[in-house]
Amino acid sequence: MTRQTFCCCALVIILPLWSTAVSAGNAVAVDINLKQRTLTVIDGSSVVAKFENISIGRGGAALLRTRGDGRTPLGQFRIQWINPNSKYHLFFGLDFPNFEHADRAWQRQLIDTETYWRIVQALRQNKTPPQDTLLGGYIGIHGLGEGDVKVHSQFNWTNGCIALTNQQIDTLARWVDVGTRVTIHD
Repeated sequence: MTRQTFCCCALVIILPLWSTAVSAGNAVAVDINLKQRTLTVIDGSSVVAKFENISIGRGGAALLRTRGDGRTPLGQFRIQWINPNSKYHLFFGLDFPNFEHADRAWQRQLIDTETYWRIVQALRQNKTPPQDTLLGGYIGIHGLGEGDVKVHSQFNWTNGCIALTNQQIDTLARWVDVGTRVTIHD
C-alpha cells in the first residue's frame, strides 16, 4: 500500500471519530486570529470575550510544526488538560499533535508509522497525544507567570504556545474547560 493510499484510508477512519469527539464538547469555542493578534471566546453564536495583543511562537505560525522551531501550529484543536500550577500562571494544553498534524508529518516522512499510530491511538482514546515526538508537544494557551508584560506586548516570545497576560488567562478560564474547541488561523 502506498503512503498516500494508507493516509487516505486512515483519514476516512479517523476524521469521523475526531469530529464526534469535538462536537461532544461544550458549546463554547475559542478563535485565535494570528493576523489580528486576538483570541475570541464564542458561546454558540455570541462573542462573550475578546482578548487583544496575544503573543505566539517566536518562529511564527505553520501548518507543520516541529519540536524546537518555535512555531505555533495552525489548525483545529481541543483543550486536553489544564495545569493550574504552571510556571506560566495557568496553562490550557491542546491536543497537539492532532490527526492532521500527524498525517502531514507522516506523509512528509518526518515521523515513522509507529509514531503516527501512537498519536492516532491516543487521540482515538481521548488521551493526550505523545508529547515527545519530532512534532513536539506541550502546546497550549497560557499566561505570563512572572514574565515581563512589556516583552509580551512587543514580541512573539513563546515556544509555540498562545500567551495572554495573567489577568486575561484568568478571565478566559471562566469560559473554557477540557473539551473546548480551539481554532488557530492566520
